[in-house]
Amino acid sequence: MSATARAIESGDAGLLPSRRDEDWRWSDLRGLIRAVPAPSPEDLAPLAASPFGNLAEAEMAIVNGRGPAGLTLAAGERRVVALRFVAGAGAGSHVARLAIDLGEGADLVLLETYEGGGQDYLADADLTVSLAAGARLERIVLADDSAAGVSVSRADISLAAGARLAQTVLTTGARRQRLETRVSHPGHGADVRLDGVYLLTARRHADITTIVTHEGVDGTTDQLTKGVADDQARGVFQGRIVVSPGADRTEARMGHHALILSDRAEIDGKPELEIYADDVSCAHGNTVGALDDEALFYARQRGIPETEARAMLMAAFLGEVIDRIAHEGAREIAQAWVASRLEARV
Repeated sequence: MSATARAIESGDAGLLPSRRDEDWRWSDLRGLIRAVPAPSPEDLAPLAASPFGNLAEAEMAIVNGRGPAGLTLAAGERRVVALRFVAGAGAGSHVARLAIDLGEGADLVLLETYEGGGQDYLADADLTVSLAAGARLERIVLADDSAAGVSVSRADISLAAGARLAQTVLTTGARRQRLETRVSHPGHGADVRLDGVYLLTARRHADITTIVTHEGVDGTTDQLTKGVADDQARGVFQGRIVVSPGADRTEARMGHHALILSDRAEIDGKPELEIYADDVSCAHGNTVGALDDEALFYARQRGIPETEARAMLMAAFLGEVIDRIAHEGAREIAQAWVASRLEARV
């Protein structure tokens, strides 16, 4: 159980993570929330259409912490499922828990959304995901929380030999938001891709945190996160790859690259490698900068207005991540999601 979940269920704000916790020093909740809000009421209002439209063959909705507790795919089963975490009407706090189990050779495309209304809320989602041998999971997370909401999601994902995990997180942040993924990587032909995009304006905050622990030989991990922060927004990326003793022939790559568009915006990046094996190939990179003035000048010389040119350059910058989404329909929606938010800035 996460610290946020314990705080909500006990009503004790003192249990919330704070800047004294190294992994939370840029996403302090205890300093932000002095008292845990009352439990969220049951919300029976009909839901709007899923942000992923009709791509899914089944939908699971967890509203104000109430909904299904599990999803299981039998060996060899293939499904596309929309999983919706919704903070509905009425301010409050709630915890959602969900267990996902994929049998041997199962294939799941999980279209996961976080949806918040205009009211204040404190929401926590704890996911436990297990992939049996040869199973595949593509998880596309679209986080569209309220600017006034506080949202924490943690996914603990364990893989068996030969399993494949591909994940893309897309977010516009919230008053405070953390999207955390922890992966237990067995090696032995298992493959992990963890990607992310954050596009932040106003005073929104987004924290993408990942921890991948390689525990066996011949495992691969590939990570690419890109972000844009403007106004007084704050983007946080924390990525840690641990190569345990004996996890030889591990191949791991991690990259975080961000654009900062305002003197008042902030981006904090902390990529880490902890390597306790000798025969490995691991690397990480972290860059934060502004838009390329030369590229912007080149576009303006061809008659493109500055605001449109800036949007085009940002779309191209973020597009490298979006293009890695394998599911065609989800990739198109992600492309439209980025375009609509960039157009709103023009």
